[in-house]
Amino acid sequence: MSDEEWERFLRESMAGDTGAPVEPSARAREVEHRLRSAQPQGWRTYSPPRPRRRTGRYITGMLAAVALLIAGLFPHQILGWFDDDSSAKPTPTAGPDTPTRTAPFRGSPAAHWADGAAGIRVPRAKATGWMDAAQVERALQRSRDFLVDAGLNPRVLRGEPPKKATALLNPHQKDLQQFLRTALTSKSPTPKTDPLLLFSRFRPEQARLVGDVVKTRGHLTYREGKRGALVVTADVTFVYPVTPADDDSEVIRTIVRREVVMSWDDPAKVITEPGTMSLVSYTLDMTNGGCSAPTGYFEPPFDTADKQAADESHRIDPYDRSKPINTTDNATTKNPNCATATRS
Repeated sequence: MSDEEWERFLRESMAGDTGAPVEPSARAREVEHRLRSAQPQGWRTYSPPRPRRRTGRYITGMLAAVALLIAGLFPHQILGWFDDDSSAKPTPTAGPDTPTRTAPFRGSPAAHWADGAAGIRVPRAKATGWMDAAQVERALQRSRDFLVDAGLNPRVLRGEPPKKATALLNPHQKDLQQFLRTALTSKSPTPKTDPLLLFSRFRPEQARLVGDVVKTRGHLTYREGKRGALVVTADVTFVYPVTPADDDSEVIRTIVRREVVMSWDDPAKVITEPGTMSLVSYTLDMTNGGCSAPTGYFEPPFDTADKQAADESHRIDPYDRSKPINTTDNATTKNPNCATATRS
């Protein structure tokens, strides 16, 4: 701007000429900003990109997880897609409920049961009959000891004599002592003299336990009996995972539920020895232990037709403990204690 124009601008401004520039008001500035914002951008103008959501990574991760899941559920099918050898035979696989040497209780309710003696619950002791609370507690522990030796002792399971268990039995109970002599020595036991009625045993040359764990579930109860005796009832289920003695081709679970009624008699009223008991009764249900004539040992049916040899009229769920043991004799089977399992 020249000096003449600048002087004219100052004179007009001081005189209040409406042609002089006026500072726009705040409202005018706001309106002008809106108008400029509404104008379309030029094709060369730069506009910063909006931040994008990282959906690509999430989709990629989800697809990878699904692929891993499919590969885990169907590994052999996945491998077959890349196998050019059409003559290769598929590798046999174990089903999700098939027991194996590393998981002998897989697919069985017993997988969640306690191990060994821990699964046999003992009630709180209180004075009953001729015994005070301390004596009742001792009798309950000895009753449990009998079950542990008879059904869990590794030596007894291999066929050795159940010395601890028999030492707890009243030597003056003649019928029981006769049963023990016959059952533990006879090579051809009958259904009434079968040692399996009281003791769990496997023939070492035919079957052996998988690992050293036997699953159990059961309890003891007690009441006052005749002549003030303490009557203890045991109801316990034992689950034995076994495999053939000469190979590891198959794992079978032999399931045995026992009910044993024991009487701790008052020595003042019954002829007995201190620390021993008399047996009132003993029954069992057995599945996958063999259904041929008694041999004195459980004989798991490894890959044999004996799996279907049980009487179909005597079908049980060996894990169902809500019902009492079926004590009805099965005249159609050689082994009346054998039942067909609805699951194992």
